[in-house]
Amino acid sequence: MAKPIPKTSTKSSKKEAPKDFENQTQIIKTDDGGSANISLRKCQLSVIEGPDKGKKYSLVKSVTKVGKKENNDFIITDTTVSRNHLEIEYTSDSFLLHDQGSTNGTYVNGTRVKEAYLVPGDRIKVGNTVFEFVAFEEKVKIEPSASEIFGAMVGRSLKMRQIFGILEKISPSLATVVIEGETGTGKELVARAIHENSPRKNRSFVVFDCSSVAPNLIESELFGHEKGSFTGAVKARRGAFEEANGGTIFLDEIGELTLDLQPKLLRALESREIRRVGTNIQVPIDVRVVCATNRNLKREVNEGRFREDLYYRLSVVKILLPPLRERPEDIPLIVERFLTLGKFNRKPDGNLRLTKVDDEALKALQRYQWPGNVRELQNIIERAGSISDKDSITKDHVDFVFSELEQEDERTEKLQVMKDVPFKEAKQKVVEVFERDYLLDLLRRNGYNLSKAAREAGIDRKHIRNLLKKYGIPSKDATD
Repeated sequence: MAKPIPKTSTKSSKKEAPKDFENQTQIIKTDDGGSANISLRKCQLSVIEGPDKGKKYSLVKSVTKVGKKENNDFIITDTTVSRNHLEIEYTSDSFLLHDQGSTNGTYVNGTRVKEAYLVPGDRIKVGNTVFEFVAFEEKVKIEPSASEIFGAMVGRSLKMRQIFGILEKISPSLATVVIEGETGTGKELVARAIHENSPRKNRSFVVFDCSSVAPNLIESELFGHEKGSFTGAVKARRGAFEEANGGTIFLDEIGELTLDLQPKLLRALESREIRRVGTNIQVPIDVRVVCATNRNLKREVNEGRFREDLYYRLSVVKILLPPLRERPEDIPLIVERFLTLGKFNRKPDGNLRLTKVDDEALKALQRYQWPGNVRELQNIIERAGSISDKDSITKDHVDFVFSELEQEDERTEKLQVMKDVPFKEAKQKVVEVFERDYLLDLLRRNGYNLSKAAREAGIDRKHIRNLLKKYGIPSKDATD
Protein backbone atom coordinates (compact mmCIF):
# COMPACT_ATOMS: atom_id res chain seq x y z
CA MET A 1 0.00 0.00 0.00
CA ALA A 2 1.10 3.53 -0.65
CA LYS A 3 1.94 5.75 2.28
CA PRO A 4 -0.43 8.74 2.03
CA ILE A 5 0.83 12.07 3.28
CA PRO A 6 -1.83 14.02 5.24
CA LYS A 7 -3.86 16.55 3.29
CA THR A 8 -3.14 19.19 5.90
CA SER A 9 0.53 19.27 4.95
CA THR A 10 2.38 19.34 1.67
CA LYS A 11 5.25 17.43 3.28
CA SER A 12 5.25 14.61 5.78
CA SER A 13 7.06 14.89 9.07
CA LYS A 14 8.83 11.65 8.27
CA LYS A 15 9.12 10.44 4.70
CA GLU A 16 10.21 6.88 4.16
CA ALA A 17 10.61 5.66 0.62
CA PRO A 18 9.29 2.12 0.22
CA LYS A 19 11.86 -0.63 0.48
CA ASP A 20 10.71 -2.09 -2.85
CA PHE A 21 13.04 0.37 -4.57
CA GLU A 22 16.11 -0.06 -2.44
CA ASN A 23 17.65 -2.36 -5.04
CA GLN A 24 16.26 -0.69 -8.10
CA THR A 25 19.43 -1.35 -10.07
CA GLN A 26 22.05 -3.89 -9.18
CA ILE A 27 24.85 -5.70 -10.90
CA ILE A 28 24.00 -9.38 -11.07
CA LYS A 29 27.20 -10.83 -12.46
CA THR A 30 29.92 -10.54 -15.05
CA ASP A 31 30.17 -13.60 -17.24
CA ASP A 32 33.31 -15.15 -18.70
CA GLY A 33 32.34 -14.00 -22.16
CA GLY A 34 32.82 -10.42 -21.12
CA SER A 35 29.19 -9.31 -20.82
CA ALA A 36 27.87 -7.69 -17.67
CA ASN A 37 24.24 -8.41 -16.78
CA ILE A 38 22.33 -5.69 -14.94
CA SER A 39 18.86 -6.03 -13.52
CA LEU A 40 16.91 -2.79 -13.84
CA ARG A 41 13.67 -2.28 -11.98
CA LYS A 42 11.39 -0.16 -14.12
CA CYS A 43 7.97 1.25 -13.29
CA GLN A 44 4.99 2.40 -15.30
CA LEU A 45 1.43 3.65 -15.00
CA SER A 46 -1.11 1.34 -16.62
CA VAL A 47 -4.70 2.57 -17.17
CA ILE A 48 -7.04 -0.20 -15.99
CA GLU A 49 -10.33 1.81 -15.97
CA GLY A 50 -11.53 4.79 -17.98
CA PRO A 51 -11.55 6.02 -21.59
CA ASP A 52 -7.83 5.32 -22.00
CA LYS A 53 -7.96 1.74 -20.69
CA GLY A 54 -4.89 -0.25 -21.82
CA LYS A 55 -2.70 2.82 -22.23
CA LYS A 56 0.70 2.64 -20.48
CA TYR A 57 3.48 5.07 -19.69
CA SER A 58 6.97 4.23 -18.37
CA LEU A 59 8.20 6.44 -15.52
CA VAL A 60 11.73 7.25 -16.61
CA LYS A 61 11.85 11.03 -16.20
CA SER A 62 12.73 12.77 -12.95
CA VAL A 63 9.23 14.31 -13.01
CA THR A 64 6.30 12.86 -14.97
CA LYS A 65 3.29 15.14 -15.51
CA VAL A 66 -0.19 13.59 -15.85
CA GLY A 67 -3.36 15.39 -17.00
CA LYS A 68 -5.50 16.18 -20.03
CA LYS A 69 -3.50 19.24 -21.15
CA GLU A 70 -1.33 18.58 -24.20
CA ASN A 71 1.95 19.56 -22.53
CA ASN A 72 1.73 16.64 -20.06
CA ASP A 73 3.92 13.57 -20.40
CA PHE A 74 0.98 11.19 -19.95
CA ILE A 75 -2.04 12.78 -21.62
CA ILE A 76 -5.44 11.51 -20.40
CA THR A 77 -8.59 12.05 -22.49
CA ASP A 78 -10.96 11.64 -19.51
CA THR A 79 -12.83 14.98 -19.23
CA THR A 80 -13.16 14.60 -15.43
CA VAL A 81 -9.39 14.77 -15.08
CA SER A 82 -7.82 18.19 -14.45
CA ARG A 83 -5.63 19.85 -17.07
CA ASN A 84 -2.58 19.42 -14.83
CA HIS A 85 -3.73 16.76 -12.42
CA LEU A 86 -0.66 15.21 -10.79
CA GLU A 87 3.07 14.77 -10.99
CA ILE A 88 5.22 11.77 -10.06
CA GLU A 89 8.73 12.58 -8.87
CA TYR A 90 11.30 9.85 -9.52
CA THR A 91 14.54 9.71 -7.57
CA SER A 92 17.09 6.90 -7.51
CA ASP A 93 15.05 4.85 -5.06
CA SER A 94 11.48 6.18 -4.80
CA PHE A 95 8.42 7.46 -6.64
CA LEU A 96 6.57 10.31 -4.93
CA LEU A 97 3.13 11.39 -6.21
CA HIS A 98 2.10 15.06 -5.90
CA ASP A 99 -1.48 16.18 -6.55
CA GLN A 100 -1.38 19.52 -8.41
CA GLY A 101 -4.48 21.05 -6.83
CA SER A 102 -6.81 19.02 -9.03
CA THR A 103 -10.56 19.68 -9.01
CA ASN A 104 -11.67 16.12 -8.25
CA GLY A 105 -8.65 15.10 -6.22
CA THR A 106 -6.24 12.17 -6.39
CA TYR A 107 -6.96 8.92 -4.56
CA VAL A 108 -4.42 6.19 -3.79
CA ASN A 109 -6.07 2.90 -2.80
CA GLY A 110 -9.25 4.79 -1.88
CA THR A 111 -7.60 7.53 0.24
CA ARG A 112 -7.47 11.10 -0.99
CA VAL A 113 -3.88 12.34 -0.87
CA LYS A 114 -1.88 15.47 -1.47
CA GLU A 115 1.36 13.48 -1.65
CA ALA A 116 2.12 9.78 -1.35
CA TYR A 117 4.95 7.37 -1.98
CA LEU A 118 4.02 4.64 -4.43
CA VAL A 119 4.70 0.93 -4.26
CA PRO A 120 3.93 -1.73 -6.88
CA GLY A 121 0.24 -2.64 -7.01
CA ASP A 122 -1.05 0.77 -5.87
CA ARG A 123 -4.23 1.98 -7.62
CA ILE A 124 -4.47 5.67 -8.36
CA LYS A 125 -7.90 7.17 -9.14
CA VAL A 126 -8.18 10.51 -10.95
CA GLY A 127 -11.66 11.45 -12.14
CA ASN A 128 -13.14 8.39 -13.85
CA THR A 129 -9.72 6.95 -14.62
CA VAL A 130 -7.84 4.38 -12.53
CA PHE A 131 -4.13 3.66 -12.96
CA GLU A 132 -2.18 0.76 -11.57
CA PHE A 133 1.38 1.46 -10.52
CA VAL A 134 3.34 -1.46 -11.99
CA ALA A 135 6.96 -2.51 -11.43
CA PHE A 136 8.82 -5.03 -13.55
CA GLU A 137 12.36 -6.32 -13.87
CA GLU A 138 14.23 -5.73 -17.09
CA LYS A 139 17.53 -7.53 -17.48
CA VAL A 140 19.96 -5.67 -19.65
CA LYS A 141 23.08 -7.29 -21.04
CA ILE A 142 25.92 -4.81 -21.24
CA GLU A 143 28.81 -5.61 -23.52
CA PRO A 144 32.32 -4.40 -22.71
CA SER A 145 32.81 -0.87 -23.94
CA ALA A 146 34.57 -0.45 -27.27
CA SER A 147 36.39 2.50 -25.75
CA GLU A 148 39.60 2.26 -23.75
CA ILE A 149 38.86 5.49 -21.91
CA PHE A 150 36.10 6.74 -19.65
CA GLY A 151 36.54 10.08 -17.93
CA ALA A 152 40.10 10.24 -16.64
CA MET A 153 40.43 6.43 -16.59
CA VAL A 154 42.10 4.30 -19.22
CA GLY A 155 42.22 0.54 -19.71
CA ARG A 156 42.17 -2.01 -22.49
CA SER A 157 41.70 -5.04 -20.21
CA LEU A 158 38.38 -6.88 -20.32
CA LYS A 159 37.71 -6.07 -16.66
CA MET A 160 38.06 -2.33 -17.16
CA ARG A 161 36.08 -2.26 -20.41
CA GLN A 162 33.29 -4.14 -18.61
CA ILE A 163 33.29 -1.41 -15.98
CA PHE A 164 33.34 1.29 -18.67
CA GLY A 165 30.33 -0.37 -20.30
CA ILE A 166 28.43 -0.30 -17.01
CA LEU A 167 29.41 3.31 -16.31
CA GLU A 168 28.24 4.38 -19.75
CA LYS A 169 24.79 3.01 -18.90
CA ILE A 170 24.35 4.10 -15.30
CA SER A 171 26.06 7.52 -15.32
CA PRO A 172 23.12 9.32 -17.03
CA SER A 173 20.68 7.81 -14.50
CA LEU A 174 19.81 8.93 -10.97
CA ALA A 175 21.12 5.72 -9.39
CA THR A 176 23.10 5.81 -6.16
CA VAL A 177 26.47 4.08 -6.61
CA VAL A 178 28.89 2.34 -4.24
CA ILE A 179 32.45 1.84 -5.50
CA GLU A 180 34.51 -0.79 -3.72
CA GLY A 181 38.20 -1.45 -4.28
CA GLU A 182 41.63 -1.48 -2.71
CA THR A 183 43.38 1.76 -1.79
CA GLY A 184 44.85 3.46 -4.86
CA THR A 185 42.61 1.81 -7.48
CA GLY A 186 41.05 5.12 -8.57
CA LYS A 187 37.66 5.20 -6.86
CA GLU A 188 37.45 9.00 -6.93
CA LEU A 189 38.19 8.96 -10.67
CA VAL A 190 35.16 6.69 -11.13
CA ALA A 191 32.98 9.01 -9.06
CA ARG A 192 34.08 12.07 -11.03
CA ALA A 193 33.52 10.25 -14.33
CA ILE A 194 29.98 9.30 -13.25
CA HIS A 195 29.24 12.93 -12.41
CA GLU A 196 30.81 14.31 -15.59
CA ASN A 197 28.77 11.92 -17.75
CA SER A 198 25.47 12.69 -16.00
CA PRO A 199 22.85 15.42 -16.49
CA ARG A 200 24.33 17.04 -13.35
CA LYS A 201 27.75 17.60 -14.92
CA ASN A 202 27.40 21.40 -14.86
CA ARG A 203 26.50 21.41 -11.15
CA SER A 204 28.63 20.89 -8.06
CA PHE A 205 30.73 17.79 -7.41
CA VAL A 206 31.52 17.75 -3.69
CA VAL A 207 34.02 15.32 -2.15
CA PHE A 208 33.58 14.40 1.52
CA ASP A 209 36.16 12.07 3.07
CA CYS A 210 34.51 10.33 6.03
CA SER A 211 37.91 9.18 7.34
CA SER A 212 39.51 12.63 7.49
CA VAL A 213 37.02 14.40 9.75
CA ALA A 214 36.88 14.01 13.53
CA PRO A 215 33.79 11.96 14.53
CA ASN A 216 32.38 14.83 16.60
CA LEU A 217 32.49 17.15 13.57
CA ILE A 218 31.17 14.87 10.81
CA GLU A 219 27.51 15.73 11.37
CA SER A 220 28.27 19.45 11.14
CA GLU A 221 30.50 18.98 8.08
CA LEU A 222 27.86 16.88 6.30
CA PHE A 223 24.71 18.78 7.21
CA GLY A 224 25.95 22.22 8.30
CA HIS A 225 25.31 24.11 11.52
CA GLU A 226 23.77 27.27 12.90
CA LYS A 227 25.64 29.99 14.72
CA GLY A 228 26.24 29.13 18.36
CA SER A 229 25.16 25.48 17.98
CA PHE A 230 28.44 24.34 19.57
CA THR A 231 31.71 25.80 20.80
CA GLY A 232 33.51 27.36 17.86
CA ALA A 233 30.39 27.78 15.70
CA VAL A 234 30.85 31.53 15.30
CA LYS A 235 28.61 31.70 12.24
CA ALA A 236 26.12 29.59 10.32
CA ARG A 237 27.67 27.25 7.77
CA ARG A 238 26.37 25.06 4.97
CA GLY A 239 27.40 21.43 5.01
CA ALA A 240 28.55 19.17 2.17
CA PHE A 241 25.00 18.13 1.22
CA GLU A 242 23.85 21.72 0.78
CA GLU A 243 27.03 22.55 -1.15
CA ALA A 244 26.26 19.66 -3.51
CA ASN A 245 22.57 20.53 -3.95
CA GLY A 246 21.57 19.94 -7.56
CA GLY A 247 24.79 18.04 -8.20
CA THR A 248 26.67 15.03 -6.83
CA ILE A 249 28.17 14.31 -3.44
CA PHE A 250 31.00 11.78 -3.25
CA LEU A 251 31.23 10.17 0.18
CA ASP A 252 34.71 8.68 0.24
CA GLU A 253 35.58 5.94 2.76
CA ILE A 254 31.91 5.53 3.70
CA GLY A 255 32.87 2.41 5.68
CA GLU A 256 34.58 4.67 8.25
CA LEU A 257 31.31 6.37 9.20
CA THR A 258 30.51 5.59 12.84
CA LEU A 259 27.40 3.63 13.76
CA ASP A 260 25.82 6.57 15.60
CA LEU A 261 26.03 8.76 12.47
CA GLN A 262 24.77 6.15 10.00
CA PRO A 263 21.06 6.61 10.95
CA LYS A 264 21.36 10.37 10.34
CA LEU A 265 22.75 9.79 6.87
CA LEU A 266 20.03 7.22 6.16
CA ARG A 267 17.36 9.69 7.29
CA ALA A 268 18.72 12.35 4.95
CA LEU A 269 18.74 9.94 2.01
CA GLU A 270 15.20 8.74 2.70
CA SER A 271 13.59 12.11 3.32
CA ARG A 272 15.65 14.09 0.78
CA GLU A 273 16.02 16.66 3.52
CA ILE A 274 18.80 17.62 5.91
CA ARG A 275 18.76 19.46 9.21
CA ARG A 276 21.64 21.66 10.27
CA VAL A 277 23.09 21.12 13.72
CA GLY A 278 21.37 23.54 16.11
CA THR A 279 18.02 23.84 14.33
CA ASN A 280 14.86 21.78 13.66
CA ILE A 281 14.28 23.36 10.25
CA GLN A 282 14.39 20.82 7.42
CA VAL A 283 16.19 21.87 4.23
CA PRO A 284 15.20 20.00 1.03
CA ILE A 285 18.07 18.63 -1.04
CA ASP A 286 18.41 17.24 -4.55
CA VAL A 287 21.68 15.32 -4.55
CA ARG A 288 22.99 12.24 -6.29
CA VAL A 289 25.08 10.13 -3.93
CA VAL A 290 28.19 8.21 -4.95
CA CYS A 291 30.16 6.39 -2.23
CA ALA A 292 33.50 4.62 -2.08
CA THR A 293 35.19 2.28 0.37
CA ASN A 294 38.20 0.00 0.53
CA ARG A 295 36.19 -2.30 2.78
CA ASN A 296 33.74 -5.03 1.84
CA LEU A 297 30.53 -3.34 2.99
CA LYS A 298 28.50 -6.55 2.93
CA ARG A 299 31.02 -8.12 5.31
CA GLU A 300 30.87 -4.98 7.46
CA VAL A 301 27.09 -5.44 7.66
CA ASN A 302 27.42 -9.10 8.63
CA GLU A 303 29.90 -8.20 11.37
CA GLY A 304 27.69 -5.44 12.75
CA ARG A 305 29.83 -2.44 11.82
CA PHE A 306 27.54 -1.06 9.10
CA ARG A 307 23.75 -0.75 9.13
CA GLU A 308 21.99 -3.11 6.76
CA ASP A 309 19.27 -0.60 5.86
CA LEU A 310 21.88 2.04 4.95
CA TYR A 311 23.83 -0.54 2.94
CA TYR A 312 20.79 -1.37 0.80
CA ARG A 313 19.90 2.29 0.43
CA LEU A 314 23.37 3.05 -0.96
CA SER A 315 24.01 -0.11 -2.99
CA VAL A 316 21.64 0.62 -5.85
CA VAL A 317 24.61 0.01 -8.14
CA LYS A 318 27.77 -1.55 -6.78
CA ILE A 319 31.02 -1.49 -8.74
CA LEU A 320 34.13 -3.41 -7.71
CA LEU A 321 37.35 -1.96 -9.11
CA PRO A 322 40.00 -4.61 -9.83
CA PRO A 323 43.51 -4.13 -8.38
CA LEU A 324 46.25 -3.20 -10.83
CA ARG A 325 47.98 -6.59 -10.47
CA GLU A 326 44.91 -8.19 -12.11
CA ARG A 327 45.14 -6.01 -15.21
CA PRO A 328 48.83 -5.60 -16.16
CA GLU A 329 47.87 -5.04 -19.80
CA ASP A 330 46.52 -1.63 -18.74
CA ILE A 331 49.86 -0.39 -17.40
CA PRO A 332 51.26 0.96 -20.73
CA LEU A 333 48.12 3.06 -21.25
CA ILE A 334 48.17 4.36 -17.69
CA VAL A 335 51.86 5.25 -17.91
CA GLU A 336 51.31 7.05 -21.20
CA ARG A 337 48.57 9.09 -19.53
CA PHE A 338 50.86 9.98 -16.61
CA LEU A 339 53.52 11.21 -19.03
CA THR A 340 51.04 13.19 -21.08
CA LEU A 341 49.18 14.86 -18.22
CA GLY A 342 51.64 14.83 -15.31
CA LYS A 343 52.90 18.19 -14.11
CA PHE A 344 56.23 16.55 -13.22
CA ASN A 345 56.85 15.98 -16.93
CA ARG A 346 56.53 19.58 -18.14
CA LYS A 347 59.42 21.76 -19.21
CA PRO A 348 59.30 25.49 -18.45
CA ASP A 349 58.07 26.08 -22.01
CA GLY A 350 55.18 23.63 -21.47
CA ASN A 351 56.51 20.83 -23.68
CA LEU A 352 56.93 17.25 -22.49
CA ARG A 353 60.30 16.31 -21.02
CA LEU A 354 59.76 12.53 -21.25
CA THR A 355 57.96 11.06 -24.24
CA LYS A 356 58.17 7.30 -23.73
CA VAL A 357 58.95 4.35 -21.47
CA ASP A 358 61.16 1.63 -22.95
CA ASP A 359 59.65 -1.82 -23.57
CA GLU A 360 61.90 -3.52 -21.01
CA ALA A 361 60.91 -0.94 -18.42
CA LEU A 362 57.23 -1.60 -19.15
CA LYS A 363 57.76 -5.35 -18.78
CA ALA A 364 59.37 -4.77 -15.37
CA LEU A 365 56.40 -2.65 -14.34
CA GLN A 366 53.96 -5.33 -15.50
CA ARG A 367 55.73 -8.03 -13.46
CA TYR A 368 55.41 -6.06 -10.22
CA GLN A 369 52.46 -6.84 -7.90
CA TRP A 370 51.50 -3.20 -7.07
CA PRO A 371 50.25 -3.32 -3.48
CA GLY A 372 49.57 0.43 -3.78
CA ASN A 373 47.84 0.04 -7.17
CA VAL A 374 47.60 2.95 -9.64
CA ARG A 375 48.65 5.50 -7.03
CA GLU A 376 51.90 3.57 -6.44
CA LEU A 377 52.50 3.28 -10.20
CA GLN A 378 52.23 7.05 -10.51
CA ASN A 379 54.79 7.49 -7.72
CA ILE A 380 57.21 5.06 -9.39
CA ILE A 381 56.92 6.81 -12.77
CA GLU A 382 57.53 10.23 -11.23
CA ARG A 383 60.58 8.96 -9.32
CA ALA A 384 62.02 7.16 -12.35
CA GLY A 385 61.35 10.19 -14.55
CA SER A 386 63.14 12.53 -12.17
CA ILE A 387 66.46 10.69 -12.62
CA SER A 388 66.27 10.42 -16.40
CA ASP A 389 68.31 12.96 -18.36
CA LYS A 390 66.93 11.84 -21.72
CA ASP A 391 63.46 11.72 -23.24
CA SER A 392 62.63 8.23 -21.95
CA ILE A 393 62.43 6.06 -18.85
CA THR A 394 64.57 2.92 -19.11
CA LYS A 395 64.62 -0.34 -17.18
CA ASP A 396 67.68 0.90 -15.29
CA HIS A 397 65.67 3.85 -13.99
CA VAL A 398 62.82 1.57 -12.90
CA ASP A 399 65.18 -0.95 -11.30
CA PHE A 400 66.89 1.81 -9.34
CA VAL A 401 63.60 3.10 -7.95
CA PHE A 402 62.50 -0.42 -6.94
CA SER A 403 65.89 -0.98 -5.29
CA GLU A 404 65.58 2.33 -3.50
CA LEU A 405 62.19 1.36 -2.12
CA GLU A 406 63.48 -2.02 -0.94
CA GLN A 407 66.41 -0.37 0.84
CA GLU A 408 64.08 2.11 2.50
CA ASP A 409 62.06 -0.82 3.87
CA GLU A 410 65.23 -2.62 4.99
CA ARG A 411 66.56 0.50 6.75
CA THR A 412 63.27 0.89 8.56
CA GLU A 413 63.43 -2.73 9.73
CA LYS A 414 67.08 -2.37 10.83
CA LEU A 415 66.35 0.76 12.83
CA GLN A 416 63.73 -1.17 14.73
CA VAL A 417 66.15 -3.93 15.87
CA MET A 418 69.32 -1.94 16.62
CA LYS A 419 68.92 -1.90 20.40
CA ASP A 420 71.38 -4.75 21.04
CA VAL A 421 74.31 -3.53 18.90
CA PRO A 422 77.26 -1.46 20.23
CA PHE A 423 76.73 2.30 20.48
CA LYS A 424 79.26 3.19 17.78
CA GLU A 425 77.76 0.74 15.29
CA ALA A 426 74.21 1.88 16.06
CA LYS A 427 75.22 5.51 15.60
CA GLN A 428 76.89 4.76 12.26
CA LYS A 429 73.74 3.05 10.99
CA VAL A 430 71.62 6.05 11.94
CA VAL A 431 74.08 8.42 10.23
CA GLU A 432 74.02 6.32 7.04
CA VAL A 433 70.24 6.27 6.98
CA PHE A 434 70.16 10.05 7.49
CA GLU A 435 72.77 10.74 4.80
CA ARG A 436 71.10 8.59 2.18
CA ASP A 437 67.60 9.90 2.86
CA TYR A 438 68.80 13.50 2.99
CA LEU A 439 70.67 13.15 -0.32
CA LEU A 440 67.74 11.50 -2.07
CA ASP A 441 65.34 14.21 -0.95
CA LEU A 442 67.87 16.91 -1.86
CA LEU A 443 68.38 15.50 -5.34
CA ARG A 444 64.66 15.06 -6.00
CA ARG A 445 64.04 18.71 -5.15
CA ASN A 446 66.78 19.72 -7.58
CA GLY A 447 65.92 17.40 -10.45
CA TYR A 448 68.94 15.16 -9.67
CA ASN A 449 71.24 18.00 -10.73
CA LEU A 450 74.46 17.76 -8.65
CA SER A 451 75.48 21.41 -8.92
CA LYS A 452 72.08 22.74 -7.83
CA ALA A 453 71.91 20.23 -4.97
CA ALA A 454 75.38 21.25 -3.70
CA ARG A 455 74.47 24.94 -3.72
CA GLU A 456 71.24 24.33 -1.79
CA ALA A 457 72.89 22.10 0.84
CA GLY A 458 75.97 24.29 1.24
CA ILE A 459 78.19 21.24 0.70
CA ASP A 460 81.14 20.95 -1.64
CA ARG A 461 80.13 19.41 -4.95
CA LYS A 462 82.97 16.88 -4.78
CA HIS A 463 81.89 15.71 -1.31
CA ILE A 464 78.32 15.17 -2.53
CA ARG A 465 79.64 13.19 -5.51
CA ASN A 466 81.58 10.90 -3.15
CA LEU A 467 78.50 10.35 -0.99
CA LEU A 468 76.42 9.51 -4.06
CA LYS A 469 79.04 6.97 -5.11
CA LYS A 470 79.04 5.51 -1.59
CA TYR A 471 75.29 4.94 -1.63
CA GLY A 472 74.93 4.13 -5.33
CA ILE A 473 72.70 7.09 -6.08
CA PRO A 474 72.75 8.35 -9.69
CA SER A 475 72.52 12.01 -10.70
CA LYS A 476 72.44 13.75 -14.06
CA ASP A 477 75.99 15.05 -13.77
CA ALA A 478 77.63 12.67 -11.27
CA THR A 479 80.28 11.79 -13.85
CA ASP A 480 81.11 15.38 -14.86
